[in-house]
Amino acid sequence: MLEPVRPTSRRRVGRQKGIDFTDEARFLKSWLDKPLVTGAVSPSGKALARMMARYVDPAEPGFVLEIGPGTGPVTEALIERGVPPERLVLVEFNEEFVPLLQRRFPGVTVIQGDAYAASQTLAGRLNQPLTATVSSLPLLTKPVRQRVRLLDDCFDISRPGAPFIQFTYGLTPPIPREAIGLTTAVGSPRVWLNLPPARVWIYRRPV
Repeated sequence: MLEPVRPTSRRRVGRQKGIDFTDEARFLKSWLDKPLVTGAVSPSGKALARMMARYVDPAEPGFVLEIGPGTGPVTEALIERGVPPERLVLVEFNEEFVPLLQRRFPGVTVIQGDAYAASQTLAGRLNQPLTATVSSLPLLTKPVRQRVRLLDDCFDISRPGAPFIQFTYGLTPPIPREAIGLTTAVGSPRVWLNLPPARVWIYRRPV
């Protein structure tokens, strides 16, 4: 079941014209240089970004962690959803994207580092548990055990019941149900307006 969508402002965030063809070019170059790191040839579309953001409750206290933000389409959707910039923590591995994100989203904490080593990357950065983790990482490029470890690491620094939100272009969960024990995995409707079409998966550790 989809979680309720709260009314959001029509105010634009970041750049005045949103994600543009310059971002497409940056993403394509990054993918050509490091395909296993970037994992996609273009940023997430607006429909997919909004689908991911709708599973974050901006009224919940705590930080929202975004991993693999790229050029910021999901970041923009989270702010439009109502998450205050000062509660957003972004971890981006690509050094070229970090200054871009810092310019584009004032007030957001942007960390250059490895999200797959979340506990080390975020050491000393958080003074309260996460209220959600939103991931655009190309998980399918990693072994299942590494995906599960990422999920567990994020849950370990999150409040009870906090979601781990991940999209995939595939038909099956990016972290297989049989690998996650009692953790639940619920899929969203398919986002046909994205290219290619995608689905969002919401993981939760039992309380």
